[in-house]
Amino acid sequence: MLVRFESIIKQAATSNSLVDQCLCKRLRKTVPKISLGIWCQHRHMDTGGNSLPSAPDGVKRKVCYFYDPDVGNYYYGQGHPMKPHRIRMTHALLAHYGLLQHMQVHKPFPARDRDLCRFHADDYVAFLRSITPETQQDHLRQLKRFNVGEDCPVFDGLYSFCQTYAGGSVGGAVKLNHDQCDIAVNWAGGLHHAKKCEASGFCYVNDIVLAILELLKQHERVLYVDIDIHHGDGVEEAFYTTDRVMTVSFHKFGDYFPGTGDVRDIGYGKGKYYSLNVPLDDGIDDESYHFLFKPIIGKVMEVFRPGAVVLQCGADSLSGDRLGCFNLSIRGHAECVKYMRSFNVPLLLLGGGGYTIRNVARCWCYETGVALGIEVDDKMPQHEYYEYFGPDYTLHVAPSNMENKNSHHLLEEIRSKLLENLSKLQHAPSVQFQERPPDSDLGEADEDHDNGDERWDPASDMDIDVERELVPSKVKREIAEPQLKDLEEQRRTGELSRGTDAAVAETCMKAQDICSQQVNEDNVKIEQNTVNESAKHTDLKC
Repeated sequence: MLVRFESIIKQAATSNSLVDQCLCKRLRKTVPKISLGIWCQHRHMDTGGNSLPSAPDGVKRKVCYFYDPDVGNYYYGQGHPMKPHRIRMTHALLAHYGLLQHMQVHKPFPARDRDLCRFHADDYVAFLRSITPETQQDHLRQLKRFNVGEDCPVFDGLYSFCQTYAGGSVGGAVKLNHDQCDIAVNWAGGLHHAKKCEASGFCYVNDIVLAILELLKQHERVLYVDIDIHHGDGVEEAFYTTDRVMTVSFHKFGDYFPGTGDVRDIGYGKGKYYSLNVPLDDGIDDESYHFLFKPIIGKVMEVFRPGAVVLQCGADSLSGDRLGCFNLSIRGHAECVKYMRSFNVPLLLLGGGGYTIRNVARCWCYETGVALGIEVDDKMPQHEYYEYFGPDYTLHVAPSNMENKNSHHLLEEIRSKLLENLSKLQHAPSVQFQERPPDSDLGEADEDHDNGDERWDPASDMDIDVERELVPSKVKREIAEPQLKDLEEQRRTGELSRGTDAAVAETCMKAQDICSQQVNEDNVKIEQNTVNESAKHTDLKC
């Protein structure tokens, strides 16, 4: 019976959209859920996930967007390519294109010490909290131990910056877990190189790992996809030995930071074949990229069947990036977002690398439109950063004529190898759940003061610039105290929660626990950060 339905479903996948919609309605009444899922998979692979305004269910996506107006004020130091100001530029474009009014706009609750310690070592978090530009010379041994000081400098407000971007990613995961949105967006997140006990590649706290751990409270399986030009080594390492998280990274491989991500790195133990690496060479263009991306991700979705997806949208894979060497257009990059969106699975969109900041803002603005199902105009509206985008003042920029060193033969070999590895996964793993731990206390605001359907007021768009604050009534401060019922529940299950969190983290990071000493964070004095410019440095990579 199921085979017959599969035949019908495959035929429907090649029909026009009107027929598909009618057939989908009838299938919902008669076909088991698994068959409908097969129909969706065939539909996605045949159309390339291009049904932007409506996927098979014909419903637009509800999007939550996390932004802190202070995030653009953090400064890595003179000459450093990582510039948080790009997040503020992106937000200004979203405001003036009118996209904010179509989303729930939230100010993230800063992640607390115990939130960060769900993945990171206590002594590392205590160090980040206490170090300042003035005191760093007194802690040279710890700076070396935690790999802080060169690529990852000490700057004013460092710990607050980490709390902000991590809070947005975990807050997005909480919203997805509570079915309060279909897609959550945090362009300040996506810092994929940070390890359990050290900073790396401009990244101090791995917000992605923290968000995935949050999603695992609700979902049996979570998929992580990384389209940054650099290998997502921190996330892969964290989940290298588990079958509950699959990591897929598309990256430049060779003499390039961080030097990991060989196609032969496939996971270990229970996690064998749950790490996929797609090593690429210089100059890859849109066509070559999607020759790999769509069939590989299509097969992953079919075999792994994740309950939620995290997509790291590092924009250093764009053509013309200051540190990158790929040749993707903004549309080509956004096609990955469009394709992932088409599967109708809860989706967390995060930022990442990107060092030609005008193009980063262009890219993430366009991809926010893709998440919403809104095609934005190429002509850029006047706004406070308009002059950054001259002389054309357009959203899209043409890729260069650089050589594509990825031969078709090489791409065929990579694709065949990865599809072969996926074929060794016979079915999605099952998970025996114990009592579910409580959600992280990030973003559960008082319902009397936080209207879930509130949208951005277009009249406030002109109030967003470098000097002015966002209108408080329009940006939701996700800082309300938990309700009495939640507090009682947390007291009742507190010990269980701590034990479950530790068990998950131990399972996921078993082979990577290289830290020996820990510090009692209650006895660590929190030092106040003061303004001081970080030291210049060279040879920076992310």
